[in-house]
Amino acid sequence: VNFCFLSCAVDKTDLEKEKNRVKNTDLNFSNYSKKEGMIKAFLKFADSNAVLLKNNSLPIVGKEKIGESYTGLNDSLFSLTWAPIHVSISESMDLAYTFGTYTLEYLNDTLRTNGTYVTIWEKQSDGTWKWVLDTGNEGL
Repeated sequence: VNFCFLSCAVDKTDLEKEKNRVKNTDLNFSNYSKKEGMIKAFLKFADSNAVLLKNNSLPIVGKEKIGESYTGLNDSLFSLTWAPIHVSISESMDLAYTFGTYTLEYLNDTLRTNGTYVTIWEKQSDGTWKWVLDTGNEGL
């Protein structure tokens, strides 16, 4: 009985550690967006089969198509950052999701938009986390 109890405690500890890794990945994703621009960030942290859900658009499937969807967009004119409010992870520790709030600020203006987002994450074979589905909603 003690062995099972110890083993269950270790599993819960591992689960919490992995949840923290997902949260930190989401925060690193946001920090990279602020530093290098939204486009580079979304492509760097995306799984090759990622799906992006945007307003007034069918789902954009695949990292390459996501990159193409940004053609003509100048992300040096704005800054997109976000912060997770909640992280949840599967018991198998290979899928997780985060949700929280985002801020979109236009750098040469006083225009600022806030909203909510959800990102679904998948653990990669090298142990890193990549987003596999992302969407957001304007307004708070």
